[in-house]
Formats: sequence, structure tokens, C-alpha cells
Amino acid sequence: MSNTMSLTGKRVAVLVEQQYQEMEVWYPVYRLREAGCVVELVGPEAGKTYASKLGYPAKATLAAKDAIATDFAAVVIPGGFSPDYIRRSEAMMKLVRDALAQGKPVAAICHGPWVLCSRILPQGESPLKGRKVTCFHSIKDDVMNAGGTYTDQEVVIDGNIITSRTPDDLPAFVVALMEQMRKG
Repeated sequence: MSNTMSLTGKRVAVLVEQQYQEMEVWYPVYRLREAGCVVELVGPEAGKTYASKLGYPAKATLAAKDAIATDFAAVVIPGGFSPDYIRRSEAMMKLVRDALAQGKPVAAICHGPWVLCSRILPQGESPLKGRKVTCFHSIKDDVMNAGGTYTDQEVVIDGNIITSRTPDDLPAFVVALMEQMRKG
């Protein structure tokens, strides 16, 4: 019980955009809430509903422009096709960049590491440069082109970046995230 208690009240931002993968949003949301976290669904617009690949709705509770990294213990980047849309939002990218700079855990699963392939660091580099990372196999080349070292494992932790491959990896992914949050 003490492990669960240590996460009580910690805020986590789960990024939502259209075409997200259902399990990669809702599994972390519910597991983190069970652990006592306050989970915000952060999207481009507060109150707007974003449909998953299968049409399942996720209503953003907070607009990305109003999300401040210092208010969160971690950021989760789900997969599906939503990372393609997340990358188009400067406010969402700023939240990720700021969380990384503050050493907060940033957890990306499946196609989520696409967001981390972007050259969002102040020196114009990808956060994946020189990092060990995993992802859905179809974006492996993107991860490597961004300077990451691809490895085929269910979960990879390198510094404050946590990555996983597919929905099947969600149990290990969320456990790794919660462990990193407890350390921080």
C-alpha cells in the first residue's frame, strides 16, 4: 500500500488527439487513477472530444496551452495515429519539451516516440539522440534517424524517457512509469 500512497495526488498529463490507440490512453489513465494520481487528458482544446481510431471518445480536460510542465509529475504519449497530430501542436510539443528539460518522466508507447523524434530540444536535436529506445516496429527507422538506439524490448528506460512497443507491453510500461514517478 505504501507504494500506491506515494503517487497520491501526483498529476499526470496524458496527451490526446484524434486517431489515438484506445488501450494506450485508457489503460494508463485508469491504472494511474487507481494509484491515486490526478490524470489530465491534455489536448489542443479543453472540452473538445477526440475520437480514437475506433471512434471511442476522449474529452480533453485541459488545453495544451494551459498545461505547464511544472504542474505535472509525468507526461504520457500514446500511440495510434495521434502522434502525427500531436506533433502539429506547438503547445503540446512545448509541454513535452519542458517536461523533458525538468527531468520529468516522459513515457511514449507504440507510435508515441514519433513525438520524441522531433527536433524540439534547444540545440535543435531530438530528445532521442544517444538514447536507448523502443517503439512500434514500423517507426524504428524514424527513431534511429533521430539518433536513438533501437532495441526490441517490452519497455526501455533511458534517463527520464520510457518507451514501449505495443498495447501488449502496457502492463510493463505503466509499472515502469509509476516506478520512475516514485523515484522523482
